[in-house]
Amino acid sequence: MHELPHAHGGPPLAARLRVAPEDFVVEEILGYEADGAGEHALLWVEKRGANTDWVARELARFAGVPPLAVGYAGLKDRHAVTRQAFSVQLAGRPDPDWSAFPHAEAKVLAAARHGRKLKRGALRGNRFVLTLREVRGGRAAAEAVLERIAARGVPNYFGEQRFGRGGGNVEQARAMFAGRRVDRDRRAFLLSAARSHIFNEVLAARVERDAWDRPLDGEIWSLAGSRSWFGPEPFGDALAARLAQGDIHPSGPLWGRGEPPATAEAGGLERAVAAANDDLARGLADARMDQERRPLRLLPKGLRWRWPADDVLELAFELPAGAYATVVVREVAEPDAA
Repeated sequence: MHELPHAHGGPPLAARLRVAPEDFVVEEILGYEADGAGEHALLWVEKRGANTDWVARELARFAGVPPLAVGYAGLKDRHAVTRQAFSVQLAGRPDPDWSAFPHAEAKVLAAARHGRKLKRGALRGNRFVLTLREVRGGRAAAEAVLERIAARGVPNYFGEQRFGRGGGNVEQARAMFAGRRVDRDRRAFLLSAARSHIFNEVLAARVERDAWDRPLDGEIWSLAGSRSWFGPEPFGDALAARLAQGDIHPSGPLWGRGEPPATAEAGGLERAVAAANDDLARGLADARMDQERRPLRLLPKGLRWRWPADDVLELAFELPAGAYATVVVREVAEPDAA
């Protein structure tokens, strides 16, 4: 992530993030309420210093059901305080006393009955409250960048989590495509890392052209809040208004088999990046992944900031599902491990 270009001139601050789990607070936005009936318990759980899979297994153990009976919408970072939904299938069984869940790292805040299992991806977005500590740099310059982010957004890069320590997942994907055997779950993860790498490279090239939030000829448009896309078509007043309103975004490829739909300048750039990563592009096509699209622009909703102390900056915002809070932070502050 450090070598990917910035959209707003580079971060004016250096700071430490995640000094404590409370410095990274995430709350899921499901977009719906429990329907009040059914064989699933829909739980609202707060966890601290625990990963999502572990909480799911412990909920299954506590309820006396197999692990497959527990569902959740998305994985959440271990080094954080997160509030997220889980579902537990209790066919023909009463709810246990969720208040007695015996782990200090997680507590059930609320429970209601629901008719369906919570499935991966069934998430509208996430709310974040992030605290940066030991902040060094110019406050006025940082607030100017934050004003630009609020108005214009940030490049919608995939975050470091997708690529593993030192970006090693991409090299593992190359090795897998070259013939190394991996188990099924790891294979899916490495396919995702390969697609994410190509997408980030396309987005980086567009940031360098200052074209990550405006169209190139041959653009494909992503519809905000969905996986749908359309184009190419001539860029006129109607599309310009929708772009300004945040209803549509320029898009980049999630690589797969077949030709990407972008044409002209946009398509040529995407094909050039794929050619420079030919082993990944061919591997994804051979794995029968379909061509899909992801927005190039990320618009944080309700961005707010305050300074609880001279060297502490708190940021709060909402992001759609699949977006990374760290790509917002990186435009403002360089991580400082000191």
